[in-house]
Amino acid sequence: GGMSWTASAAVLAAAAVSSAGLATLGPAWLAAVGVTLAATLVGASRLRIGGTEARALLGSGLIATGVAWIFAAGLSGRELFASAARGVASLLDLAEYGSRFLFGNLALESHFFPPAEAGWPGFGYLFAFKLLPIIVFFGAVMAVLYYLGWVQASVQAVARFMRWTMGTGGAETLCTANNIFIGQTEAPLLIKPYLAAMSRSELVSVMVGGFATLGGGSMAAYIALGVPAEHLLAAGVMSAPATLVVAKILVPQGAAGGVEIVRLEPIDTGDNLIEAAAIGITDGTRLAVNVGAMLIGFITLIAVVDIGLNAIDAWIDGRLLGGEPMARAATGFSPVTREFAGVFPGSLRTLFGTLLAPVAWLLGVPWVDAGRVGHLLGVMVSLNEFVAYSSLAELMRTGALGERATVLATYALCGFANFGSIGVQIGGLSALAPGRRGDFARAGLLAMAGGALASWLTATVAGVLLP
Repeated sequence: GGMSWTASAAVLAAAAVSSAGLATLGPAWLAAVGVTLAATLVGASRLRIGGTEARALLGSGLIATGVAWIFAAGLSGRELFASAARGVASLLDLAEYGSRFLFGNLALESHFFPPAEAGWPGFGYLFAFKLLPIIVFFGAVMAVLYYLGWVQASVQAVARFMRWTMGTGGAETLCTANNIFIGQTEAPLLIKPYLAAMSRSELVSVMVGGFATLGGGSMAAYIALGVPAEHLLAAGVMSAPATLVVAKILVPQGAAGGVEIVRLEPIDTGDNLIEAAAIGITDGTRLAVNVGAMLIGFITLIAVVDIGLNAIDAWIDGRLLGGEPMARAATGFSPVTREFAGVFPGSLRTLFGTLLAPVAWLLGVPWVDAGRVGHLLGVMVSLNEFVAYSSLAELMRTGALGERATVLATYALCGFANFGSIGVQIGGLSALAPGRRGDFARAGLLAMAGGALASWLTATVAGVLLP
């Protein structure tokens, strides 16, 4: 049978304490223990200490800690992700040629916030002309890479490594690895024939993977917003093993083995390179239009809800309780300019900031920034990660968030864990395996919570290892 909740909690607690202790000893000690863990995992198939779930927990901890340590250990580790981030940023900058041809100076970043001596205030950040074309361009790039087979090779390599270290099923591991590169609805296409035969534990793993990771197109958009690229890339890789460990804690696999995969299912990428690029551009355009419409609708709804909360706050805290008014700066996401001291939240930022500030603090965010990061976490879960990252980008531009809080928020927001995505996942997976529709629906809310926990787990690991 699978591990009990008590045993799972004990393993996680021991890992957390060990990580905290190793962080105080330094990267060299962490590397030595990492090698020891790797040697233990090599013989895990013989030792079988604690069963498959214990092996999964240990293996996922090794992978997540190893990726975080590569980044935090010093110049070489930082350079690895910094070089990758510079490469991705340079690639995304090429989208400017197409958008500048179509939109002219509206797409030039130099015209957004010109220096004071320029004599004019500039356009401001034009989201539609700067960010949405990047999504279209990156869609074409990913389609071409799929046509050439490079993405499939990368996915298989990551899946084999994760399966070897963690002992999870081939189908769930492959889908989780694929989530690093593509979105929550596209990744299950690779394992479509195997969905009907998967256990409930494996189905939850597939769904948690969709909630806890970001696709390449979305990641490219966030990098264009100014979110730290090296941390976003590290978060994307770390989320894959975190997905499996959280999923196996929520629904243990038990004695039954996972569904094995003989080969990857092909995805239609066209008959030649030009057709592949055209398909990618079409898919990217569809995603860009969806992102733009979603932001217009949700940000407007935030303003409507904030006005309602502010009016109730003025009546309860201002009139009935005699609370003092507190000025706050208006933002592009809320028209609220003041709240009253008291018991009722005058905006969504105050509501989520108050409720989730302790969670942000537990992730390693300094208490002075915990309220703002708590608000971002609430926006991610209640609305979506795109609005949350957009809010993070605004906080970064205004200098309202400390560097450590910015980095940890980058990790914690890295996923599709929100209520709207539950419907997206159930609909997409049900189309692939109609006979399992009920299982998908029953697991939806649990998987979304698991996706949020997996994203926050990567932030916790990064918080332990960051200076």
